[in-house]
Amino acid sequence: MTVKHRLVILGSGGFISGYVEKIIKKSNIKILKLPRKKIDLKKESSVKKLLKIIKKGDAIFFAAAEAPVKNESMLLNNLLMAKHVCKVIKKKSPSFLLYLSSDAVYSDSKKKIDETSLTVPESLHGIMHLTREIMLENVFTKKLCIVRPTLVYGNGDPHNGYGPNRFIKLIKDKKDIELFGKGEELRDHVWINDVSEAISKLIISRTSGKYNLVTGKVISFNEISRKLVKFYGKKNKIIYKKRVGAMPHNGYRAFKKSYLEKIYPKFKFRSFEDVITNF
Repeated sequence: MTVKHRLVILGSGGFISGYVEKIIKKSNIKILKLPRKKIDLKKESSVKKLLKIIKKGDAIFFAAAEAPVKNESMLLNNLLMAKHVCKVIKKKSPSFLLYLSSDAVYSDSKKKIDETSLTVPESLHGIMHLTREIMLENVFTKKLCIVRPTLVYGNGDPHNGYGPNRFIKLIKDKKDIELFGKGEELRDHVWINDVSEAISKLIISRTSGKYNLVTGKVISFNEISRKLVKFYGKKNKIIYKKRVGAMPHNGYRAFKKSYLEKIYPKFKFRSFEDVITNF
């Protein structure tokens, strides 16, 4: 089954939403892109605008957010955006809604995390996404899909986050890579191409549920930097800086394979080693 009506993208043109747009364009689905400059979801006026724009039968990809959330103001802005979207959903009742959340909603655990794991986030970013999820679930009882990607990397990332994206940029700029401590934290990193393909599959098939977008494998920041230097740089140095503060997630955040791979047996989230040549 394919989406018969339009796909409205709230927060189009972002890192993840931009990739999804390119894939969806290849299908027979019409797209209405609504970037922040066109509709500011923080403003109450956005509700009236969306009520005029969204039509019966439209599907919605809710990807708009101020992220990562670093302070209370950003938290409140994001919840305000969700409040306005919920007002629209109540009146328009779209045929399908996919919300782009985050693995930050999960509590830290020494065990591997899956879609049924405890969601008691300690970070403002995690609190924001979990609250938004609950808000959407309270007003939308039809086909709701929530995706929770872990650390996303790949070409075009504007955040320059600590990890593959920053490391490859430093290598290309012929600069040294600085790691916190020994770079020993074990984390799951997922490629943007796989994330966007997974989201697109869920949108096209209108599949509801909650899905982690993860590889199911962990790798240290130290190993990532060494592999990148070996493959791309060779002359770049890796510098270890004294760690300030506690190690994030106690140095370990691992996931079981995504439920999504059970729905689409032929689809696999590739490991960092599998895609290292694609930068």
